[in-house]
Formats: sequence, C-alpha cells, structure tokens
Amino acid sequence: MGKCGKFVGIVLAAVFAMGSAAAQAACRADQVHLGGDWGQARFVVEVADDRAERNRGLMFRESLPQSAGMLFVYDRPGRISFWMKNTLIPLDIIFLDRTGTVVNIHANAEPLSTAQIFGGKRIQYVLEINGGLASRLGVTEGSVLRHPALDQSRAAWKC
Repeated sequence: MGKCGKFVGIVLAAVFAMGSAAAQAACRADQVHLGGDWGQARFVVEVADDRAERNRGLMFRESLPQSAGMLFVYDRPGRISFWMKNTLIPLDIIFLDRTGTVVNIHANAEPLSTAQIFGGKRIQYVLEINGGLASRLGVTEGSVLRHPALDQSRAAWKC
C-alpha cells in the first residue's frame, strides 16, 4: 500500500473512532432519549435500579424540572404497577418493554393517590416525567427509548 492508501486508511479509522465516540457520548447513564414519528426528546434522569430506589421513586418532591425524570430499571420483564402515595406532583408514567418500546402511557397520574396504576405484563423499564408532557410532545405507544441500562442486544434503539 502506498503513502496515499495508508493516509486514507488512517483518516477512515479516525472518522470511525470519532463516530463511535459520538454514539457513546449520546448514550449516558444520566440521560434518556425518547423518539418516534413525533420527533425526539432528551431527559436528564435519575436511575432507580434497585428495590429501595424504585420504592422511593419521586416521592416527597415538590417539583421536577421540565426536562428531567426518573428511569426505573427492573432485572427482567414482569407485571409492573405504580401508585402515587407520597408523590406530590402529577406525573406521566411511561411503561416500556424489554426492547425499550413504549407499551403504555398513564398520563397525569394523580398526586397522593393510592390507586394502582397497572403498566402491563411484560414491563422492564418505566420512565416518569412531568404530567401532561408526554401528550404535549406527542409520545405514543410504539415510541422507543435509548439508554445504556437497556440490554443492547435487544434494544429497539441502541446506544
């Protein structure tokens, strides 16, 4: 291979590495990306991936920044339900399957309610955001979520 061929190979390798780095940077533990036919949105999230964090959730908070939320991560898909006991702000609760695909949206969950909010049978991830925001953005069932906590071999939108 001549000097020109080596140079092109090095440049292509550098471009590929930069593209991979950009893709990695787009997938951060403190952010989720939600997308669909309606467009895309990014939320800064706290991740609740153990029993104690999931049980506490967003309880006792008086506000939530507009572009913030909480991502609940379960070890495996299952029957997931929530309630709003001790939760002071209305929330949209977005239930996702193991691929990160939205299968159910409970809009404007009532603060302080002890009524069970059933998300579905094969739920593995749940995203909570400010009440009414999912509708304003146009988030629908079939939308997909990107986050490094998802099993990337199954993720509908990979990191």
